[in-house]
Amino acid sequence: MEWLRSWMVIGGVTLLVALASNLFRPKDVKWFRRLQRPDWLTFEWAIPVIWTVVFICGAWSAYIIWENDPGTTRTWLLMGFYLLVEIAIISYTPVMFRTRSLKMGTIIGATGTLLGAILALTVLPISGWAAVLLLPYLIWSPIGTFTTWQMMQLNPADA
Repeated sequence: MEWLRSWMVIGGVTLLVALASNLFRPKDVKWFRRLQRPDWLTFEWAIPVIWTVVFICGAWSAYIIWENDPGTTRTWLLMGFYLLVEIAIISYTPVMFRTRSLKMGTIIGATGTLLGAILALTVLPISGWAAVLLLPYLIWSPIGTFTTWQMMQLNPADA
């Protein structure tokens, strides 16, 4: 499988895990759409684009780390950490939708932010660029978490 490159594997795993965010029922979407949003949330249409950028940058960051020291135990552990962060990110929508709990979404968002920050600090000594590529997530995740928290205040019955 010499034709199979590391960027293909990392991109493929990222895409497969990201597709898991679509594991929800139409009635869950209906629940979420009826919730009141903060007045300042005028960019909801851009959220899919933002997440696409976040995932591309995260995969690129993982690729840089892999190529820095391919196949070592440390690198495999870091790939596992990247996967853990992505799973935390992806679990937000299906778990929050299934439980119909904005509090659960806020907890998952905050956990993902913390894990992403730890990952960025961990890869920083290995590659500054790999850490920089995690910035879109580190910027966006607290915004998404705060938005969910604020939605909790506006929709106490769905907290």
